[in-house]
Amino acid sequence: MKVAMYYNNNDVRIEEQSIPEISDDELLVKVIASGICGSDVMEWYRIKKAPLVLGHEIAGDIVKIGKNVKKYKVGDRVFVTHHVPCNECSYCLNDQHTICDTLHTTKFYPGGFAQYLQVPEINVDRGTFLLPKEMSYDEGTFIEPLACVVRGFRTMDFESDKTVLVLGSGMAGLLNIKLAKALGASKIFATDIDEHRLKLAKKMGADFVINAKENISEKIKKQNNERLADFVILCAGVESAVKQAIEAVNPGGTILWFAMTKPGVEIPFPLFDVWNKQIKMVSTYAGAGKDIVEAIKLIKSKKLVVTDVISHKLPMKETPKGFKLVADAKKSMKVIIEPQK
Repeated sequence: MKVAMYYNNNDVRIEEQSIPEISDDELLVKVIASGICGSDVMEWYRIKKAPLVLGHEIAGDIVKIGKNVKKYKVGDRVFVTHHVPCNECSYCLNDQHTICDTLHTTKFYPGGFAQYLQVPEINVDRGTFLLPKEMSYDEGTFIEPLACVVRGFRTMDFESDKTVLVLGSGMAGLLNIKLAKALGASKIFATDIDEHRLKLAKKMGADFVINAKENISEKIKKQNNERLADFVILCAGVESAVKQAIEAVNPGGTILWFAMTKPGVEIPFPLFDVWNKQIKMVSTYAGAGKDIVEAIKLIKSKKLVVTDVISHKLPMKETPKGFKLVADAKKSMKVIIEPQK
């Protein structure tokens, strides 16, 4: 089979590997669609593990099944999540599945940018989900990233009829905008330094878009009866955006740290202002079972449309081009690889 082997963002090679063998407790999945995530092009994180086959936003068909597997059958259309929790540790028992050590060590083989996947027993048990008949393979590639957003909204105890500010209008930012809209936010503000992304943010549901170089707090007040944002979602892991988040959140409001910086980056912030404004600050990482189920429901019902953010669909041989498009972050948004083409 063909795989896209990652060496760095500018060196992704189409190579040959044997189709994985499966045990009696595993599945073999034929990958039909695989999305390139923004995290796939984080060179500071990926290069130290290279070469490897990346890809974790997948949808495909079960083509082979271990004799002990009873929940699924050959021909089932599925989404498979690469990381799964143990469901037994103190974190999992307190709905903190994404802190679980098991979740950080599990994965399928070799990766989503391959024509076939070996799904380990633990992923078969709690990381494989049937695609509803109403959902396309392309839509299936959004289940994982949307689940991350769903978890973020749960973590910050989101309430409808509140004002939301999304800092950074990349792929993650757009999904946060879409979910805020679907869940009844009263007003949605979005920022970015790129005009193309600001246009997309407006198209995807933001009521007001602001160039991140402007005075964001003043712009929000002008459109929001002199009030700031009740919920601020940071989707840009840069120092300036952290400062803007604290400035732009309303007293008593909540900041969700959705994006991250490189390890070791220290960002000073005005602790007095955080204390004085009584700001709640929370962070989120990944998604787990209930988040995935909710993401599937949202996409299936069309309450949250995702296909309008697909900018490119490329065959396997053009995976290197796809990585460059996502790394450049200019005119692309969601890039989907079709390994069978």
